[in-house]
Amino acid sequence: MKRALRKLLTLFYRDLAIARGYRSAFVLEIFEALFAVATFYYLSRFIESPQLSRVLPQGRNYFAFVLIGFALFDYLGVALDSFDKMLEDALQNRVLEALLVTRTSLLTILSGSLLYPFLTAVLRTLIYLAWGVVLFGFSLSGANWLGAIIVLLVSVLAFSGLGILSASYLLLYKRGNPAKWILLGISALASGMMYPVSVLPGYLQFTARLLPITYSLDGMRAALLGGAGLLALRSEIMALLTFAAILIPLSFFVFSWALQRTRVTGTLTHI
Repeated sequence: MKRALRKLLTLFYRDLAIARGYRSAFVLEIFEALFAVATFYYLSRFIESPQLSRVLPQGRNYFAFVLIGFALFDYLGVALDSFDKMLEDALQNRVLEALLVTRTSLLTILSGSLLYPFLTAVLRTLIYLAWGVVLFGFSLSGANWLGAIIVLLVSVLAFSGLGILSASYLLLYKRGNPAKWILLGISALASGMMYPVSVLPGYLQFTARLLPITYSLDGMRAALLGGAGLLALRSEIMALLTFAAILIPLSFFVFSWALQRTRVTGTLTHI
């Protein structure tokens, strides 16, 4: 019994020593807990306030509001994880260098790594909406599907830039990017996924306007719940296109620099 206990303690101290070597992960967990608590706080403020009826189109309820929030937020997670997963798989299977020396362009490689994850995200979204319609009275009557599709496409472009930046960090340091998890936490808190941005204090409302997911949620809800036309969606679409126009060239530049850096240092294929 004592021998088994000593082995358990040895394994515990081993894991503790590893964790002490990555203090940033512990700090990140503290902030993740803060984001979660703050999210539920502002959610309770929204549900308990008369703003609920004011921010929703006539005949809509909170379930419709939050269902779209959860479904669309999934795309941000996919964009931030897909490039990292592609890179991790290529490193683990020792095929990254071979892949990069082919005639396939970097744009094609990165774009191709998004195709399957985003198609599965679309399928999950359709399943979310279908369950909502079949079992819980979620109505899509009057929805502007063309507007919703355009908002989704420009959202994917904007989110992809963030995902490539995250992959650049992974390429350099071979570790998950803590900034990615902070971005997801801030986005969940401030973007309006579970409550409108209007219930937040001023500094968080300002933060929300710096996040592409905020405009995605506003545009998607307006299209699906309010039936907003393309003219009414123009501000959200233009904002997302602006994010994409900045983030995609920037992310390709940073990724190319990170790739060149790892080749110079000889760490390209290191895991």
